[in-house]
Amino acid sequence: MTYYMAAKLQGPFDDAIARTEAALKTEGFGVISRIDIQQTLKSKIDVDFRPYTILGACNPGLAHEALQVEDKVGLMLPCNVIVQQYGSGEVEVAAIDPVVSMQAIDNPELTKAAQVVRDKLSRVIELLRQGASE
Repeated sequence: MTYYMAAKLQGPFDDAIARTEAALKTEGFGVISRIDIQQTLKSKIDVDFRPYTILGACNPGLAHEALQVEDKVGLMLPCNVIVQQYGSGEVEVAAIDPVVSMQAIDNPELTKAAQVVRDKLSRVIELLRQGASE
């Protein structure tokens, strides 16, 4: 069982981030955190790494529902979406599969809530795939 869903895009890295944020917005997600792994690794341990950004995506309404079902689920929020550039110029966008990540919590109500989030993130990835083929 894979723990993520992904789309491959062509074009500049920063454009891929902007497209990803726009696609997330269509499903009610906002980006509440952004971690630039390339910059962090360079500044902390002087390692060169490809462009790689982690976006913390949150749908406030769904996060609120999940927190009411399971108060410790905040340990697994927000939903991480990565944008990474490969040497070929290809950019990959991958989103966590929340159903898989929530399997650690034995709560059927939370599993149902995670399925709703998975469906929304799947539509985000599909929107990015469709944009990549235009």
